[in-house]
Amino acid sequence: MAKRGERRFAIGVDYGTNSVRAVVVDVADGSEAAASVFPYPSGDHGVILDPKNPNLARQNPADYVEGFYRSVRGAIRAVPREVGFRAENVVGIGIDTTGSTPLPVDQAGLPLAFKKQFQHHPAAQAWLWKDHTSFQEAIEITEKARAMGLPYLAKCGGTYSSEWFWSKILHCRRAHPKVFQAAYAWVELADFVPGFITGNLKPETMPRSICAAGHKAMYHESWGGLPSEEFLAALDPELVKVRRRYADRAIPSDREAGRLDPAVAKRVGLPAGIPVAVGAFDAHMGAVGAGIKPGTLVKIIGTSTCDMMVVPLDQDLPDIPGLCGIVPHSIVPGMYGLEAGQSAVGDIFHWFVQHLTPAAYSAKGDPHANLTRQAETLKPGESGLLALDWNNGNRTILVDPLLTGLLVGQTLATTAPEIYRALVEATAFGALTIIQRFEEYGVAVKEVVNCGGIAEKNPFVMQIYADVCNRPMKLSRASQTCALGAAVFGAVVGGVYKSVEQAQQRMTGTKAAVFRPRKAAAETYAELYQLYRRLHDAFGLPNVQIELYDVMKRLIAVRKRVRGEK
Repeated sequence: MAKRGERRFAIGVDYGTNSVRAVVVDVADGSEAAASVFPYPSGDHGVILDPKNPNLARQNPADYVEGFYRSVRGAIRAVPREVGFRAENVVGIGIDTTGSTPLPVDQAGLPLAFKKQFQHHPAAQAWLWKDHTSFQEAIEITEKARAMGLPYLAKCGGTYSSEWFWSKILHCRRAHPKVFQAAYAWVELADFVPGFITGNLKPETMPRSICAAGHKAMYHESWGGLPSEEFLAALDPELVKVRRRYADRAIPSDREAGRLDPAVAKRVGLPAGIPVAVGAFDAHMGAVGAGIKPGTLVKIIGTSTCDMMVVPLDQDLPDIPGLCGIVPHSIVPGMYGLEAGQSAVGDIFHWFVQHLTPAAYSAKGDPHANLTRQAETLKPGESGLLALDWNNGNRTILVDPLLTGLLVGQTLATTAPEIYRALVEATAFGALTIIQRFEEYGVAVKEVVNCGGIAEKNPFVMQIYADVCNRPMKLSRASQTCALGAAVFGAVVGGVYKSVEQAQQRMTGTKAAVFRPRKAAAETYAELYQLYRRLHDAFGLPNVQIELYDVMKRLIAVRKRVRGEK
């Protein structure tokens, strides 16, 4: 316990796609005392892939356990002596993870992948959020819910996704029955980590996150929690046992998942018994770390994006098609949590650099930086290019993994920097589409706060987002916003603050610098966005007739005008 006048700290642990990061945060103002990162050693940058199946993306659960030990221990040891840190002054721990990232576990709640016979079996690993192998099962779940007249789809945008809990489990049942039968239960990564470090691993009683359950597993109290046994049995009777081995209620992250287990505490250099918050997804805790409140859209921009908003529970809120969920208490307890997002953003830029960038841009220095320098010299519309940002399917607003990327307007004179810029612009057009969907259904977007690696490090991207969306783009004050959000919940369960909102007032904020839209650029992008929406609707919506004959010609006209050609 902290002595009078001593600083108190919370620890936030952020499980990302490629690494886990722990931060030690001063609960008085949210300032970061130290951080440590542990890159996952398994697979390709932490992701287990299959060259024969581009939809497969798994992770080794052993990396999660070792990641907690290494990152937390490293962060504690990295705190400068002058900070006045004492392990006894850590009041609480918060955990955020990717999701939906479910993993099969045994009766003790330990991953099947820990067993020798399943150690190298891809289906026994954690099914990473961006695994799309279950696209057929997602279609089946959607069609079955509609056919049975059940309300489950209303709170998750009208379409169930291949990225989510039940799709992945049903696909495992169909494609890998031995793994499915060996699994006693399935748990989300956001539930497994808090359960592991507190010793609360029994699947039936492990604290389950309302964030994970509500946004990805069709959980809602209005229909009694998870989907009914009748519905799950109609998909496959074996799914019923998955439901029965799930906790009766899912709870928000301002509640305790338990206390730090003595064995775990010893490994990381902390006292046993520290309160640990119920887990949640990285984007949701990132939204809290960015200071989300009604009217604020928080964009977590990295390999993909998540777009978060909250609405007070006493406000009338319609079901919004295409969203990943409308869930009470999921982001800020006491409010509806609304989630949207794009399945690939940084991943698109990385794909282009890895596979299609000419040697001139990759031979010396960072190819992203080299392409950015050249792309920044281009004016909006100058390239005559227009792209769709669907290289990993579309999460919002179409909820369709069977969509792919598209580039229109290329000629024999098209350059790599022009394509790179067009890909950035495409992700910005996708971001604007999400903003418009919120506002079409009465959820006003009064400000946009951005965070994540790309927002933090790439002013080129942020300026394009400001121009395309024609609104200011603010940046979260914290460089590790998701980890900070986790620490906020650590401070709440540790008793420093009575509510998340109270903690946010002290621990979060935005930077002074703001990216503001440029009038001429915004006007050109408004014209290009109309063409983007025609491509979006033509390729993304069923049973529509969209005329595309003049799209190339209009792109050429914009290009000539911007270049000053006659």
